[in-house]
Amino acid sequence: MATFNKRGYKAPKEKAEKVDNNFIEEDIKIDEKDSATAKAFDTLDQTANKAEDFVQKNQKVILGFLTVVALATVSYLLYQKFIAEPKQEDAANELFVAQQNFQKAVDDVTGTKSDSLYNLVLKGSDGKFGVVKIAEEYSGTAAGNLANYYAGIAYLNTKKYAEAIASLEKFSSDDIMLSTLAKGAIGDAYAQQNKQKEALDFYIKAADADKNEFTRPRFLLKAGKTAFEMGNKADALKYFTDIKENYESSPEAQNIDALIGLAQ
Repeated sequence: MATFNKRGYKAPKEKAEKVDNNFIEEDIKIDEKDSATAKAFDTLDQTANKAEDFVQKNQKVILGFLTVVALATVSYLLYQKFIAEPKQEDAANELFVAQQNFQKAVDDVTGTKSDSLYNLVLKGSDGKFGVVKIAEEYSGTAAGNLANYYAGIAYLNTKKYAEAIASLEKFSSDDIMLSTLAKGAIGDAYAQQNKQKEALDFYIKAADADKNEFTRPRFLLKAGKTAFEMGNKADALKYFTDIKENYESSPEAQNIDALIGLAQ
């Protein structure tokens, strides 16, 4: 088909696409937190580098230290396995007979055999060591430590008061009852030597060690009587009153009113 242009017709010019040649760069804002984080990482990198340098320069010293620690750990484990544990077991076996004799002496209400039994506790019997020897030979074991307690009580009951104090002062225990009784027994040993001030100190320590219904009124009573004998009625009254007010069901409270009357 033939085409023709209408007179006067002009084809429209294509609109040139307007291009903005003026590119304006927007300001890029950097968050302060990002900057701080970057600095932190940079600091960590520097620290890590310094640590690496330190390790490289001191490698022999560090390896030597680690070797010493490893050897010490292994030595300790070997000691526990092959020396300490067998020693503890031997000490416990030796102590068994002494414990039996000690219990028999305590249970001897007549007292006719107690002295001889306590001497067996101290010196040994049936081919086994007494507690004095056990405490010496097995020092550092639990059985050796307990042997000091048995020795102290045995000495106390055989009227060897200085020896009793020496043995009991070597004894230490996390068992609050035994440690309290040991303190009280030291007080008894001093009292038997007419050392009232020392006796009073240990009775108070024993009374304050644990505020139970058994040991506290027992040693409060001894503290009160000792203070009264020393002429210190005010302290004696304080200890007696404590028994009356707080331990009225204890055996020590039975005659406490009479003692309070004397101390007033």
